[in-house]
Amino acid sequence: MEGAQTVPTLPAQEFFARARARLTLDAPAGIDDPAVTPARGDHDADPVMLKIAAVRPIRPAAVLVAIVDRPEPTVLLTQRAQHLPDHAGQVSFPGGKIDKSDDSPLASALREADEEIGLDRQFVEPLGYLDLYMTTLGYRIVPLLVRVKPGFSLTLNTSEVDASFEVPLAFVMDQANVQRHSRDWQGMTRHYYALTFGERYIWGVTAGILRNLYERIYR
Repeated sequence: MEGAQTVPTLPAQEFFARARARLTLDAPAGIDDPAVTPARGDHDADPVMLKIAAVRPIRPAAVLVAIVDRPEPTVLLTQRAQHLPDHAGQVSFPGGKIDKSDDSPLASALREADEEIGLDRQFVEPLGYLDLYMTTLGYRIVPLLVRVKPGFSLTLNTSEVDASFEVPLAFVMDQANVQRHSRDWQGMTRHYYALTFGERYIWGVTAGILRNLYERIYR
């Protein structure tokens, strides 16, 4: 972002300690309540999106913001399958809709991560929820921040995911790497946050949630 400052790299232990101290596993208010408007969302980069999102049907969802506990921590991301009808080929967090049978957003995020990429629960330590994130299409996404122990192996569900990959946490938390881009959407110009890491273009909801991670842990 223009004028953004480079943030100091946090050692893994300090990052996880901050997350445990600052976050909770109390489900955020407003997941399915139309009377509550989430403070975070696509409207962070484009305020007009708030009015559009407010009239959409509410679609509760949960995603796993997985930080792999390596000497230099990484964020585990996926590339959505090219044949999907929505958001095909986009970089995303593992996750999906909250089913009525799920006990909590935490259960939803862990179930979806297992179904999409085969991430074994024994390697995952839940740390807490980030802020509820509202998208232009009416999704209300609960991001669950977790610590992932090294040694895991993944089995991708190719009907949903084309690839999984890791990006250095220091790179996505460095706000000098974050830009505000725009594109035409349904006859209007829409603005959103984005990062480019090699051949990977991380934008929209994923970039917005990463920005919220920065705000909650680094500020």
